[in-house]
Amino acid sequence: MSSTSEKGRHAPKRLRLSREERLRQLLDVSWRLVREEGTDALTLPRLSEEADVTKPVVYDHFGTRNGLLIALYKDFDARQTAIIDAALEAREPTLEGTARVLAAAYVECVLAQGREIPGVLAALAGSPELEAVKRDYQLVFIDKCRKALASFIGPRGVPQAGFWAMLGAADALSHAAATGEITARQAEDELFETILAMIARSRR
Repeated sequence: MSSTSEKGRHAPKRLRLSREERLRQLLDVSWRLVREEGTDALTLPRLSEEADVTKPVVYDHFGTRNGLLIALYKDFDARQTAIIDAALEAREPTLEGTARVLAAAYVECVLAQGREIPGVLAALAGSPELEAVKRDYQLVFIDKCRKALASFIGPRGVPQAGFWAMLGAADALSHAAATGEITARQAEDELFETILAMIARSRR
């Protein structure tokens, strides 16, 4: 038997995955690349090599590099939502308990993704597609916070601007913790105090 035939006979077969499983694999490989080499290293051809799939498979899933980066943002947000939902479900039903859970869960999720998510957001700066996706998720998060805090809000209420300010603080503090500018505990404590102050203003 020829050496070519031997090679073909013993070559490992590529594992056939469902579309959903393949997407999960590609996202996991993408996160690893960003973590190890930075966002600049993440291109569709490079992802194809690292994931050991053909380029058409990668392009079929994401279309463009921006499409891939937006998919990573959506993946991050889905995990963040799951963490916060689980934490709220198990929280102590007090203002302090709710505020602490919101603060800790938000920071925890960003830190779990390390430096990768700031890099992804920076790479997508100015992208209309990201702005639309990000705004949708932001509005969902604000609505989740409003419902969780509803029973503690005073007669003056909390304007939408108040929740946007809280979200801005959550993003800034979490990313500062992710880059080592402050500790995770400092980020959580400051966000906790921000939420309490927002509720206190509604009661004056």
